[in-house]
Amino acid sequence: MARILLTNDDGIHSEGLKALNEALQALGEVTIVAPDREMSAVSQSITLHSPLRYSQLSDHEFRVEGTPADCVILALRTIMKTPPDLIVSGINKGANLGDDISYSGTVAAALEGTFNGVPSLALSLCMRSDFNFKPAAEFAARLSEAVLTKGLPDGVLLNVNIPPNWTGTVEFTRQGKKNNKNMLLENKDPRGRKYFWLHDPPAANHGDAGTDYAAIDAGTISITPLNINRTDYSALESLTPWQQELTEKVKTERSQWLKRLASLKI
Repeated sequence: MARILLTNDDGIHSEGLKALNEALQALGEVTIVAPDREMSAVSQSITLHSPLRYSQLSDHEFRVEGTPADCVILALRTIMKTPPDLIVSGINKGANLGDDISYSGTVAAALEGTFNGVPSLALSLCMRSDFNFKPAAEFAARLSEAVLTKGLPDGVLLNVNIPPNWTGTVEFTRQGKKNNKNMLLENKDPRGRKYFWLHDPPAANHGDAGTDYAAIDAGTISITPLNINRTDYSALESLTPWQQELTEKVKTERSQWLKRLASLKI
């Protein structure tokens, strides 16, 4: 029987988490380890400056006072006596596409699992209201079964986005580029003090063909393989010639500094 760890960034009471738990029951033993409250957009932050606590709600359900990455760490190191065969994070309320994956706590939980050698998925429903998680949860079960059977390449996680009007098609995509920037909305509180509210508007226009944005626009589920190795090898090759020039400059400056320092000695 497969062992599945289920987590998210919307909190342990999220409807998306409950739908996913129900859909995955047929695949094996599901253990839920999720934040005690919403932790959206915390990326892969971990708790370092305060105690990390969790409480057990039922035989296979645990509530963590921490981030999604904290949840995975606690699950792997303490809560689960046997390592999971799969980690599933979601289902997130809202998309995790393009540049926004850098902020996503949903993706971060799957990333933490991949760091620890466990095949991991991040799932998001690309809606802002009137959520219907059932189709997304059913697809998540099918994809989870495939990953349990076939595995994933080392160091790779799957970032899955489900469109609101799914046509039944699936596409493996590349990460797109966000077409708009986060906005700061300025206002004043009742005492006249200025404050700002960070606003993330919908993408301004369609993404290029083959991207996660384009797939969602077409009503297709987007599955983007993400690698934990963030090295850009083409850039590495083009930038390597800089190292000799930089080394020579540093050596010259250091030599000059040492000479000045020596001249000051009494």
